[in-house]
Amino acid sequence: MDYIKANYNVEPEHLWIKYPNYIVFRHKSNLKWFAVIIDILENKLSGNSGNNRVDIINLKVMPNLTGSLRLKKGVYPVYHMNKEHWISIDLVSKFDESELKSLIAESYKLTQ
Repeated sequence: MDYIKANYNVEPEHLWIKYPNYIVFRHKSNLKWFAVIIDILENKLSGNSGNNRVDIINLKVMPNLTGSLRLKKGVYPVYHMNKEHWISIDLVSKFDESELKSLIAESYKLTQ
C-alpha cells in the first residue's frame, strides 16, 4: 500500500462498510480502479482449499498475458472480476517484488 501511495499519489479507499479490509486504488481523473487489495478465503482461489484468509491484489493486465502469468506461483484467475483482463496475486506468496511493481505500473497505464 505504501508503494502505491508514494508512486501513484493516490490514497487507499475503503468503499464498502461490509468489507472494511477491502482497499481500492483508483485514478483521480477518471476514478477507474487499477489495484484492489482484499482478503478472501483460500478456497476462493483456483485450485486451493482451506478456510484461512489470504491477502490478494487484483491488477489489470493485457489479455494476452493472463494465461502465462497464471502459470506463476501465487497468481490466480481474478476473484470476482473479469478473468480475461484481471489477475489476483497472493501477497503472502513469494511473487517477485519487482515484477509486482511492474504489473502495478501496467495496471495503472491500462486503466488511464
